[in-house]
Amino acid sequence: MDNSTQAKNPNHPHPYCISRFYAQRIPTREVRIGNTAVGGENPIRIQSMTTTPTQDIQATVKQSLALAEAGCEIIRITAPNKKAAQALGPIAQALKDAQCHVPLVADIHFLPSAAMEAAKHVDKVRINPGNYADNKKFAVKEYTDSDYAEELERIHEAFTPIVLRCKELGRAMRIGTNHGSLSDRIMNRYGDTPLGMVESALEFIRIAESHNYHDICLSLKASNPKVMIEAYRLAVSKMQTHGMNYPLHLGVTEAGDGEDARIKSAIGIGTLLNDGIGDTIRVSLTEDPVHEIPVAQSLAQKAMQLWAHNSPKAGSGFDQGTDQIDPYSFTRNPTQVIELNTACTIGATHPPRIVIKARHPLEDYATLIQTICKHQIQAKENKLEGLLLDIHTPADLEHFAKLYEALQSVIPFFVLDLSSEIDLEHLENAQLSTAPKSLIFTQKLDKTDAHYATQLLQYCRDQQSIFALNAHPQDIEDAIGPILSKMGPENLILTTEAEESAQSIHPAGQYRALLETAKTHFPNAPIWIRNTHANSIAPENYFSDRLLESSILSGNLLCDGIGDLISIENEPNLEQAIPLAYNILQGARARITKTEFVACPSCGRTLFDLQSVTQTIRAKTDHLKGVTIAIMGCIVNGPGEMADADFGYVGGAPDKINLYIGKTCVEYNVPADQALDRLIALIKQEGKWVDPV
Repeated sequence: MDNSTQAKNPNHPHPYCISRFYAQRIPTREVRIGNTAVGGENPIRIQSMTTTPTQDIQATVKQSLALAEAGCEIIRITAPNKKAAQALGPIAQALKDAQCHVPLVADIHFLPSAAMEAAKHVDKVRINPGNYADNKKFAVKEYTDSDYAEELERIHEAFTPIVLRCKELGRAMRIGTNHGSLSDRIMNRYGDTPLGMVESALEFIRIAESHNYHDICLSLKASNPKVMIEAYRLAVSKMQTHGMNYPLHLGVTEAGDGEDARIKSAIGIGTLLNDGIGDTIRVSLTEDPVHEIPVAQSLAQKAMQLWAHNSPKAGSGFDQGTDQIDPYSFTRNPTQVIELNTACTIGATHPPRIVIKARHPLEDYATLIQTICKHQIQAKENKLEGLLLDIHTPADLEHFAKLYEALQSVIPFFVLDLSSEIDLEHLENAQLSTAPKSLIFTQKLDKTDAHYATQLLQYCRDQQSIFALNAHPQDIEDAIGPILSKMGPENLILTTEAEESAQSIHPAGQYRALLETAKTHFPNAPIWIRNTHANSIAPENYFSDRLLESSILSGNLLCDGIGDLISIENEPNLEQAIPLAYNILQGARARITKTEFVACPSCGRTLFDLQSVTQTIRAKTDHLKGVTIAIMGCIVNGPGEMADADFGYVGGAPDKINLYIGKTCVEYNVPADQALDRLIALIKQEGKWVDPV
């Protein structure tokens, strides 16, 4: 395999990771934050942020202690002004008195004076280049090179004092850019892009380095996981180009609450950790911050487990760092169209299709029919599209014939996963030709089954059905591909499941390898992403972990443009598996089936009860397919942080809400008890409201 990604990206000569197939940690410098070290050989550190008003010292100390007890290793506290920064002193002392030595970070947005004060009391200061000593007024201006250089010189002068203060006091610094808060200067030169995020951070890093200050962590967050992933990848590539190796703080900002927020966080953070990127993480939830810790811990544990098995298998062929995917710019992998029937099409520009595994024994087909029909009747948007059935014995084929007769008008297509006990003779005897273009046959094969694979593919073509080849990429490369490719790729789907012999290659890496093999032997064949226990990193027996596993694998691939079919096979509960599949597609922005919510996780600046308000707004607007609503606690995380939201609900003052269309404030200081009704009126005014069914 060649370095085709590098060839497609001449501006990024350094790949962003060691391997796209194996989880090998990117080397970074060690940065000390109080008594805790980040980067280098240290484990992934878990962070969170308090939501109490900073000047309420007792409440902030109490919440900090609860976070530390839950396992939080670094605690961030907002310091929006000098008085809040001064309160950090007694907070730090109270925590020490309680024998809590978790490092503290001051979150600074606008005021250099607050940063200078905060540095006296905490172990790290977070600076946002988008609004620290820079302008964010959504102004449009053409900057000449001399204008731009002049602005950089002004920022150099404004930023230098806090750099020197941190250097003098031995404090670390996080330079943290956010997608939605890029300065007007950056926006006018680079646009609202991952490149703009990276350049904004690098400008501030260069200023720090000019003073020989290197105790820096870097973050590049966005509420859209695809944007966030691209930004971090680009940052690593550019840092390597410039000889930098600063540790990275990962997070999906404004992820919201509940299942959706955990999915988006797992997609963004998990994808980067799979590629060896990340030294400290924060999962941002619009909930009690204590709830963030177990999610972050699970993601970190999975990554550390992967990194412990990071050696490419000798002679595997998939041991180079790059593949044919452009990791810095999203493009969906081009595939052929497969018409299953009039109700369902796979591939090309069609949205990825949902397959759910049936859990009832096939002989109990009456219960299975009842369960599925009940769901399909109750479901509004999120209907079951494909049903995956395990065919272990010839009797299962007979039971399926009865099942198909009852469900053919309810389910668009069926996937029959054949055990090794089922061969062509059994299929021919079952006489399943009554179901053309509604059936996908799949069977796990290895390189010894190459000839049988051709027979199975031919059988599917004769029956006007689809063959999903399930094999390890190396077996396809060595034996199955050369013989099967002679038959052509029509009616062929590719999928794969991890094997114990290939533990060092992570599940997403195996699918990337599958795509590389497909380019040679089966160009444009659709890819089926299977979320199974075999494709899990550390499978557990509870829903939250299965949610993270499925989000990491499917979200990772979907954000790279890979995936035309996804199946949730590791979740036995139909009522959980179906919405989980749709929510993963939504989180990866691969298929939108409901309202997208962008909600900040709350902090000491928040001007209303963010958790209850978010849930209230969600209850009234969750049915608006394709509409994005941002719910922000204050003007700091307001118009800028909303990024690509259609509408915004932003705290402007205590009990007062500012309402936005896009990034334009259209109503100021709306009484909080009227704001939701006024928001709905704005959605109707813009022609984006539909009544719930």
